[in-house]
Amino acid sequence: MTTAQKAHPTKRISLWFQDEARVGQKGRLCHRWWLRGQRPPGLCDQRFDWTYIFGAVQPATGDGFALVLPEVSTRTMTLFLAEFAKTLAPDEHAVMVLDGAGWHGAKALAVPDNITLVPLPPYSPESNPVERIWLFLRERFLSLCVWPDRNAIIDACCDAWNALVADADRLKSLCFRPWVQKVIS
Repeated sequence: MTTAQKAHPTKRISLWFQDEARVGQKGRLCHRWWLRGQRPPGLCDQRFDWTYIFGAVQPATGDGFALVLPEVSTRTMTLFLAEFAKTLAPDEHAVMVLDGAGWHGAKALAVPDNITLVPLPPYSPESNPVERIWLFLRERFLSLCVWPDRNAIIDACCDAWNALVADADRLKSLCFRPWVQKVIS
């Protein structure tokens, strides 16, 4: 019996992974197939405007939850957790695995009663399946783009996330790694 099961014996425990990604005008380039010896065409922008996708996924089911927020801070993480907690069933308790960002462990962070945060060891991004989602979204939707303003960036982030979660099989294929399967079995 896990610690979460002991602490919440009447609740169904669900395993979620959480992370944030910055998306904006100074985007990263991605891999593109092109002719040998030539560079593929791509757009470049010199402005500094961005936003953040706060995302959480449940690899076993392919469920996902995200908010697009203007900054990363304890305040926005508290907002994300509060909104996420509202989506959980009354008999469910979420164990959320996340990295060691400062706003994840801040004393001012308000964690809802139906969520338990579990930090990953330092320097282990490969242990968070959500990192694979950010790579996928950048490859397919969010690279080599120039957006006119922050609202267009927000719309692009929302469209990309909605396209991903509409295909639960894709989300599961990105996140349901063999070691995650062993952990929940």
